[in-house]
Order: sequence, then structure tokens, then C-alpha cells
Amino acid sequence: MLVKICGLTEAAEAGYLNENGADFAGMVLFFPKSRRNITIEKSREIRQALSPEIRTVAVMVSPDAEQVRKAEAAGFDYLQIHGELFPEVLKESTVPVLKAFNVSDLQQWEKYCKNPRIAGYVLDAAEPGSGKVFDWNMARQIPRDGKLLFLAGGLHAGNVAEAIRAVQPDGVDVSTGVEYPENGGKDPEKVRAFIRAAKAEN
Repeated sequence: MLVKICGLTEAAEAGYLNENGADFAGMVLFFPKSRRNITIEKSREIRQALSPEIRTVAVMVSPDAEQVRKAEAAGFDYLQIHGELFPEVLKESTVPVLKAFNVSDLQQWEKYCKNPRIAGYVLDAAEPGSGKVFDWNMARQIPRDGKLLFLAGGLHAGNVAEAIRAVQPDGVDVSTGVEYPENGGKDPEKVRAFIRAAKAEN
């Protein structure tokens, strides 16, 4: 079971992923509305602190081609795109794309599934980043086509095993569920517990 810890904001948080065997690290770029938004420069600090085997993901919302080029130049392994995925962005991207879907727009899956540049999908709640759970049965609407399928939305150490059994994704994606409730930022104990619970379902 692949584990993606998303929304890193400090280089120190990279150590939590290194110590506990995370597979992917996500960083939010070019989206000031998010409290997890960071600069390209900060993302570079975090990536340098990560173990080389952890794949890095630039998380963006409806990015334009210039923003995508900046993320690719920074050295990210994947682009995770929420909102609109513009045709020119998909055409020009040089790294694999994870298309994020909210439960409210799953019907768009057919628009992307046959594109070889789409490496996988992230299924999230209607309000991405909210930490809210959605009906996992809805995830079964996505046919398994050999591309990566990540389940997100309201996951935490206490429910991730149940979610994995219900959906059978390739990986799970968490941000809010491993953060301190009062001021955000990743809680190392929650990170450890989440990864341990998810990996136990392998």
C-alpha cells in the first residue's frame, strides 16, 4: 500500500516521512487560498531533506502552463492537478500527472482515462483539503485501468484500514489527518500511526 503525505510546509516534516517509510510527499504550490501553500524555494528545501526514494508531488489547482513549467523545473516527480486541467498543460507536461477528482465530478474520469500522460487519479471529498470523509462506495465508480488510484478525504490512522478494505486503492493520501488540530503542521506521532496502519493492510 502506497502512502502519500500531502501538504508539507517545513523541511523538518520531511524527516517524519523518511523515518516511517512514506512513498510520496505532496507540496501545495501557486494556491494562496490554502494554508499549506508554499513557494518553489521552500519546496526545494523540503525535497532536499527527503529520502531520495520518496517521490515528490507538486499539488496545484487549475495551473497554467508557466506554473507547470516551474514545478517541473524544480524537479518534482509528479504533478497533482485539482480543478481544471487545461489541454495545453497536459500536452506540454513532461512529468506524469495525477488528476484529482472530487466526488462531485467523477463523471469527468472518461475525459482523462485514455490519455497516456495521466499516471493516476486522486479521489477526494467534495471540498478538497477539508479533511472530510465521503462515501467510499462512490470510489467504485472508477474502473480500474492499471493507472494509480489514490484515496483521499478525511483519512486518519483510525479509519485508513477500513477505507483500504472498502476501496482497495493503490495508495492512500492524507494531510489534515496527520496534522496538529490547533495550528496545522504535521504531527510526527500521527504520521507514524497513519503509515503503520496503512502499511498493515498490504
